[in-house]
Amino acid sequence: MSALATLAPPMAAVAVRALGATLRLTEEGVEAVAPRWAAGQPLIYAVWHGRILMIPWLTARMRRTRGARAVQVLASRSRDGEMVARWVSHFGLSAVRGSSSRGGAEALRALAASVRAGEDVAVVPDGPRGPSECLQAGLVVLAAVTGAPIVPLGFAARPARRLGSWDRFLVPLPFARAAVVFGPVATVARGGDREIARATVERALREVTATADRLVGA
Repeated sequence: MSALATLAPPMAAVAVRALGATLRLTEEGVEAVAPRWAAGQPLIYAVWHGRILMIPWLTARMRRTRGARAVQVLASRSRDGEMVARWVSHFGLSAVRGSSSRGGAEALRALAASVRAGEDVAVVPDGPRGPSECLQAGLVVLAAVTGAPIVPLGFAARPARRLGSWDRFLVPLPFARAAVVFGPVATVARGGDREIARATVERALREVTATADRLVGA
């Protein structure tokens, strides 16, 4: 791995941590999910790809202030995936390595193994290539085969920059108002209609993201 690839993850972690320290954060829905943290129930968090920048910082903050549990995230087996794994490790997160290409079967198996071992995991259901804010089926399959509930997670900040990428990636500006919203948990029956479940979870994730936007006046 090149020197840049080695240095980039810790440098990015320092930048995100410094940015997070300036944010004026509002939290909503924590009281509903906190008992599940205390009970040690594995959870599947879902957040849109365009809102993920501050999520590692938020999970570290929630563990410190709210008693949340550590979270595992999916990182591919590529060089970029290695950089992601190194980056999230600076926030106390660990990475599940698995390819999301070729139908995502390897990624699904890796995440399911973590959930069955009692770990919380975070999933970006419109990644890695979009379409933006359209929930792919893998999240619903993961919840159905493991029995773990899905927690829709919304994040917003204002003022912020929206990049020109496919997901309009959101980068808060220093001292922005920010909000994190934990939505009501959603369970997926193993034998239920997965297309209905997919549409229901997609709608819930859009709603919590819109709620976060409203809280910051976006």
